[in-house]
Amino acid sequence: MPARKIKLSTSSKVFYVICYTVVALMAIICLIPFILLISGSFTSEQFIRFHGYSLLPGEFSTEAYKIIFKTPQRIIRAYGVSIMITVIGTFLGLLLTSMTAYVISRKDFKYRNWFSFFFYFTTLFNGGMVSTYIFYIQYLNLKDSYLALILPMMFNVFYLLIMRTFVSSIPHALIEAAKIDGAGEWRIFFTIILPLLKSGLATIGLFLALGYWNDWYNAMLYLNTETKYPLQYMLYAIQQQTQALASIASQAGIQVQNLPSSSLKLAMAVVATGPIVIVYPFVQKYFVAGITIGSVKG
Repeated sequence: MPARKIKLSTSSKVFYVICYTVVALMAIICLIPFILLISGSFTSEQFIRFHGYSLLPGEFSTEAYKIIFKTPQRIIRAYGVSIMITVIGTFLGLLLTSMTAYVISRKDFKYRNWFSFFFYFTTLFNGGMVSTYIFYIQYLNLKDSYLALILPMMFNVFYLLIMRTFVSSIPHALIEAAKIDGAGEWRIFFTIILPLLKSGLATIGLFLALGYWNDWYNAMLYLNTETKYPLQYMLYAIQQQTQALASIASQAGIQVQNLPSSSLKLAMAVVATGPIVIVYPFVQKYFVAGITIGSVKG
């Protein structure tokens, strides 16, 4: 039988109209900064200097993008490095975080409280940047290595806490039933636990991917070879070169009014955030579900 349509009262209809209107207005307000970002990246530097930013390019210009893509092979190579680092780092980070969360959430693990204390203690006290740098350079010999971009961000205790909440929500009876059927620990983890952690994996995976994609500081500390630069640090280097050129020209008395500065920063933001904007809709439902579950479970 066809489902019966529920008739809404007048007050309910008014309520829904108000709610949808408010949500639509909030969505438009949230889109305005992104529209300004794109518009400003296609606006000439001279127009921005005298008239400021606008929702539509006041004086259309692609000079900022010409500077960024002056040597397209550099940007393409930097994109490849960022994608590689993001994929590998996110995969290893998810594997390590989920395995650790599974272990310390098992009530039959004798030393789980000791390990939990060890992890949580590092959120209050750490060795600092100098000792970390010395450890990576002198002891691990990671200078000018891709591992120097992956290892520092691969494990985060805050993500571990969230993942532990997800693992704790899985009934322990499933694990006991799998043991009775003869499944080992590895098989239990990969065939039972991981499939039930889709929302948690998507949530933590998005956090990890954003962290790896936006990271430029570790590249500045550990990398020397330009061909190994990720996208964020490559864009940072281009900006520094442009500013240095403008400074030298100014000291020499040469006018560089059309050399992009503000529009270059906006164009760099567009180039850097494009892939994330494309990927986010595919994991949004898992991300929202993961945040909701993680906020209500104890």
